[in-house]
Amino acid sequence: MILNRQRRIPLVVKPLARFSERVQRELGFPEESVTICFVSDPAMARMNHEFRDQQGPTDVLSFPVGRTKARWARSFRRAREKSADHYIGDIVISPETARRYARRRSRGLASELRVLILHGMIHLAGYDHEHDNGEMMHLERRLRRRLGLR
Repeated sequence: MILNRQRRIPLVVKPLARFSERVQRELGFPEESVTICFVSDPAMARMNHEFRDQQGPTDVLSFPVGRTKARWARSFRRAREKSADHYIGDIVISPETARRYARRRSRGLASELRVLILHGMIHLAGYDHEHDNGEMMHLERRLRRRLGLR
């Protein structure tokens, strides 16, 4: 499920939803087990501060079930009620920040959003690039090649 709760960057959601479904299959996640929410930079900055104690917006945050703070979890209650038995978690993406990063990397926004969806789902699968000695980076590189991302 994809929710677009920002208005600053126009998004075509359907192709991103199809890509999300493909990544879920690649990672062995059940259907409808992940919610992706696009938010504004100010909303992302608030979440980044609240959940990571970091200032400013970031491009992507992942909230695995069981480690999600209650207030954030309530915002996706309806999505989870549909598939509570196999729900993996939530991914939040700021298209504004993603667009800035895409420009720096000479990549289109649609491609950057796909990379962030993949990155967020790998986090939901339990990987953490800050503590795993390169395991997540290796998996992400392999999946990028398989999914046609650069």
